[in-house]
Amino acid sequence: MLPMELRRRTLLALAALPMPALAQARSIRLVVPFAAGGAADSAARTLAPRMAERLGATIVVENRTGAGGSIGGTEVARAAPDGATLLWDASSHIVNHALLRGLAFDCATAFTPISMATSFPQVVAVKAYFPARDLAAFVAAAKARPGAISMGTQGNATAGHFGLVQFARAAGIEVIHAPYRGGADAARDLAGGNLDGVFITALSAGPVVDSGRARFLAVASAARLPARPEVPTIAESGFPGFDISEWVGLFAPAGTPAPVLGRLHEALAASLAEPEVRARLAQLGAVPVGNTPEAFTRFVTEGRAAMTVLAREANIRVE
Repeated sequence: MLPMELRRRTLLALAALPMPALAQARSIRLVVPFAAGGAADSAARTLAPRMAERLGATIVVENRTGAGGSIGGTEVARAAPDGATLLWDASSHIVNHALLRGLAFDCATAFTPISMATSFPQVVAVKAYFPARDLAAFVAAAKARPGAISMGTQGNATAGHFGLVQFARAAGIEVIHAPYRGGADAARDLAGGNLDGVFITALSAGPVVDSGRARFLAVASAARLPARPEVPTIAESGFPGFDISEWVGLFAPAGTPAPVLGRLHEALAASLAEPEVRARLAQLGAVPVGNTPEAFTRFVTEGRAAMTVLAREANIRVE
């Protein structure tokens, strides 16, 4: 046994170590509140091994699905704020408080935003034999047949749903919203001609467009997609400032020490900068982001306020 004085000095030295150094010695749970194999999960599993190398830790991706992402969120909200349990959440993070009753946590105070990892731009696409060849013609067709054009999304209260509502309002049109259990399901019905169009991610719509059974009309993000540079943005097509995308980001439980947050941010940002990672994300239809904690916090706060108003005004509900 160590002499008492030596033991005391050893304990003091360990206590003085920065939190990231201690965190490196253990496993990190990365809770993904969505199904395995989806866009958010695929992005997490692409980045987790790279982050783990930089942190000197093992990162275990755990899918905790259900209730619009709130089941996984509850686990992380209740976890110790020590960097060992993290949340990999998506756009539902900024709307669940307005849509779900009886949440076990306060979305605005339970987590500390670390960084947006990637965005998944939404697109407007139509079936191959739909007469419109561009967004202006689509709007004209919708105005000529109010309430007759069907538009699929990846589900109620998703980024696609909010984007469709925002676009319809901006364009002054009325369409039929057809919510699905995911973008892939909506794309499948688009390919079969059962939908006139979709407002879903480029990842989900891309294969149908590439097969010739549908075509892109516009991208909902502020910038054109690097992989689809010929497709104009909605903003370029007569709706300045239009910008909505699905996204995923990294969160920690509120109260996590600043050194731990800094270390996690550095690991994520460096991983996003790797050419191999960026190439893989491009295959997933994802755009790397890696913004600062301050910028991400501002984005989440402003987005939560805006989406709350839109959900109330448009009577958007989770069914």
